[in-house]
Amino acid sequence: MIRIANVTKAYNENAKPAVNDLSFQVNSGEIFVFLGPNGAGKSTTIKMLVGILAQDRGTIEVAGFDNLTDSLEMKKRIGYVSDEPEFYEKMTAIRYLNFIDDLFEVPAEVRKIRIEKYARMFEIEDKLGNEISSYSHGMKQKLGIIAALSHDPEVLILDEPMVGLDPKSSFLLKEALRAFCNEGKTVFFSTHVMDTAERVCDRVAIINQGCLIAMGSFAQLKANSGEQNATLEKLFLELTDKEEMPR
Repeated sequence: MIRIANVTKAYNENAKPAVNDLSFQVNSGEIFVFLGPNGAGKSTTIKMLVGILAQDRGTIEVAGFDNLTDSLEMKKRIGYVSDEPEFYEKMTAIRYLNFIDDLFEVPAEVRKIRIEKYARMFEIEDKLGNEISSYSHGMKQKLGIIAALSHDPEVLILDEPMVGLDPKSSFLLKEALRAFCNEGKTVFFSTHVMDTAERVCDRVAIINQGCLIAMGSFAQLKANSGEQNATLEKLFLELTDKEEMPR
C-alpha cells in the first residue's frame, strides 16, 4: 500500500540529508509505526508521503500512485493528520468537515453518517456548531482525526496523533485504527508514546539521522536484540543511542 524506495531529501545542497536513501514497504491491513528521535527525519518522510514535499531522489508510491507523477490521485486515497493541525478558525467545525468532504466528493448522506459516528465517538457532537477558534487543542486534534476519517481513505497517515488527547480519546482512537485496518486499509503513524506504539503496532520502523536502523514486528525486534523481556522504549533507546555514539 505504501512503497518508499531509495528516497533522499536535503533542504539545501550543502546540508546533510534529512532523509538518506530510505526504503521500506507498508502492507494493506497493517498498523505501521514510524519512530525516531527529534530531528531524525520522521516529519520530512511524512510530508513527502502526503505530497507536501518532493524528494530529491527515489520513489514514493501510495495505493499504487506516485507522489510526483500522480500526486492528485495519490492524495485522494490519503487521510492525513499533521503534528500541528491547522484550520480555518472562523469556520464552525461542521462547516469545516463538510468543506473537506466536498473536496473528496463524499455524498451528503454518506458524510452525515460518518461525521455523526466519529463526532459521537470522540464526544464533540454537541460542539460541531461552534467556531473552531473556541476549541481546545485536544478538541482540534479530534476534529482533525474526524476530518481524516470522514472521507473513508485507503491510507491513514498521522503525525503524533495522540498529542492533546485525553486517555479515553486515545483509547478510542486506537480502537478506530484497528477497525480501519481490519477493513484491509493501512495506518502509518509516528509517535513518541512508546507504550502506544508497542500496544497497537503490527510493525515498527526506527529512523535515526535520516536512515532506517531497524524494522520489524515488536517480537522480531526483541528477538534481534536478544532481550525477550525488553520494552519497545528500551529497544528504541538502545538502538538510537548506539547510532549516535562516536565512531
